[in-house]
Amino acid sequence: MAFDIDKFTETSVRVPWGDLDLEQFRDHPLPIGTLRTLRYMADVEYHTVCYTRDLLTTPSHKEADMSAFMTMWNREEFWHGEALSTVLGIHGITVDFDELKATRLKLGWKDRLDPIKQAVLGKLVGTDFVAVHMAWGAANELSAIQAYNRMAELEKNPTLAELLRRIAKQEARHVAFYTSQARERLAKSKKAQVMARIALGNFWAPVGSSIMERAEVKHVMNHLMSGPEGRKAAHKIDAAIGGMPGLKGLTIVADSLDALGIAA
Repeated sequence: MAFDIDKFTETSVRVPWGDLDLEQFRDHPLPIGTLRTLRYMADVEYHTVCYTRDLLTTPSHKEADMSAFMTMWNREEFWHGEALSTVLGIHGITVDFDELKATRLKLGWKDRLDPIKQAVLGKLVGTDFVAVHMAWGAANELSAIQAYNRMAELEKNPTLAELLRRIAKQEARHVAFYTSQARERLAKSKKAQVMARIALGNFWAPVGSSIMERAEVKHVMNHLMSGPEGRKAAHKIDAAIGGMPGLKGLTIVADSLDALGIAA
């Protein structure tokens, strides 16, 4: 079934959490390891604006559906960051603009060159770049929904689990957009299939890897993707990506976990 972009834009809302008793965290604080993972997730959500910035220099932004989706997607991801930051704030962990800006500044020239690199690639590849963008976005969003669902399964606190499930529900709509677009565009172009396979197979890494310290990436992957259940979640992502035209056999998530030394 085709993704209904009009329905998506009309029904896009900030993730609700006002009805949840977040104040109970003062009496029942979350474990340090959980807070560390939540901080990583919050930072990633807030950095969505940088990903959007880079994509605005590519052919993707020229299509109405893409522009509409990216606008609402960026808005929803921002509120995911706000929700997680509220939980962290109750625990005395502040996530503010200055800290996020400092993280970006640490990237140095890499951050400044990313928009240029994306623009050049978009020019060289042409409209097939949109298919690559959609496949890459699908991998990221599939990872996000699995991460939130895994966190909800692992977390003993029902309030946090409910918040995470609400975020995952919105992420599911993002997944639907990216995967439907990727499938349709890859099916129409062998060139796009080759480009997407090269990009994902050689350059994809867990979401947040480009902005966070390796130790933080390993902590989150160990927390959410280690052991049989974690690998099962990873397999779901790989199976979804491998089911797209021209991408059969790719195991980008499992390969990334192996490279990080995450126990299966």
